[in-house]
Amino acid sequence: MQDEVRDKSVALAIRVGKTGGRLTADLLKWAMRQYLTQARNPKIHHGKQTVKQLVRQNAGVQNIEITDKNIKSFERIAKKYGVDFALKKDPSQGKYLVFFKARDADALNAAFSEYAAKSLNRAQKPPKPSLLAQLSYFKEAVKNMAQDVAKNRDKGGIEL
Repeated sequence: MQDEVRDKSVALAIRVGKTGGRLTADLLKWAMRQYLTQARNPKIHHGKQTVKQLVRQNAGVQNIEITDKNIKSFERIAKKYGVDFALKKDPSQGKYLVFFKARDADALNAAFSEYAAKSLNRAQKPPKPSLLAQLSYFKEAVKNMAQDVAKNRDKGGIEL
């Protein structure tokens, strides 16, 4: 009885070892196939990216300079037009360099014309009045309007 149990346990251990080895080999083969397909077809980044990723696309890179006030609004417009770009801050001047692909020049021109129009509209609008100033103005107006209110006891109402 003891020998039979020992033989079965050894056979089981051998069977599990073979299956585990095959499973490991299959997994390694799958991982190698995935790695090779990814190496042949590298991921192409779109939208905002690093300068290094933009240069790797071999499309020729150009740049322009913008101020740091409205970076987010520029990013929204560039995303709308599907422009691949990279931002790099120039610390000496405090401005940003926008790098983009040469073939995206027409789309970038359209994006910049919209960006310029939007920023000009924002600059031409009169500034909104301060809420605190309006609140204090209306408080004073209410204080000036308030008069002595005394009850008219004869009629039961309020006399002004």
